[in-house]
Amino acid sequence: MKLRIVPLVTAVAVSSVLLFGGWFTYKQFAVQQPLEHLVTKYEGVKNVQFDINQKELDMKLDLAPKTDIRGLAKYVTMDGKDLIGNRKLKMTVEDHSNKALDLWWSKALFSVAEAMDGKKYTEIPDMLNQLVKGQSNMSADATMDDKNIYISLTDGKASKFIILPRVPGELGVWNNV
Repeated sequence: MKLRIVPLVTAVAVSSVLLFGGWFTYKQFAVQQPLEHLVTKYEGVKNVQFDINQKELDMKLDLAPKTDIRGLAKYVTMDGKDLIGNRKLKMTVEDHSNKALDLWWSKALFSVAEAMDGKKYTEIPDMLNQLVKGQSNMSADATMDDKNIYISLTDGKASKFIILPRVPGELGVWNNV
């Protein structure tokens, strides 16, 4: 049996175009555009970009200061449940920080990490509010859901959004051999 090269290569090329073109079309029109429309309707969302694969949906967000990021996460997971499917939602927020916010966060980070390690989540808002006292335009807000802690820092037009996963530390088990 002699294989003819031209029909074989043509069949492989057409099949590849149909498969990858179908996936691209599905991803673009059935998932990405409806999600983009859903997310941009939320108050405070300036821009959103998606990186979608079969296991994860990564949203790269550009947010206005004082945007309720926990509310946005809940809104997307509830209203976009059919579009997201089984994918894990990952949110990445563009940083519009300044030196004052970065310095303030570096001072607050230790206290926040300590409270998270001790699972004393109720202490986080109090710590942030105490550290904000005496700062002119600075405000801090901390909220949480079952997966993350969302911290929003604002200083006038500058803003910093931090999403910290509530994954408990894992301890290793050693054999006593």
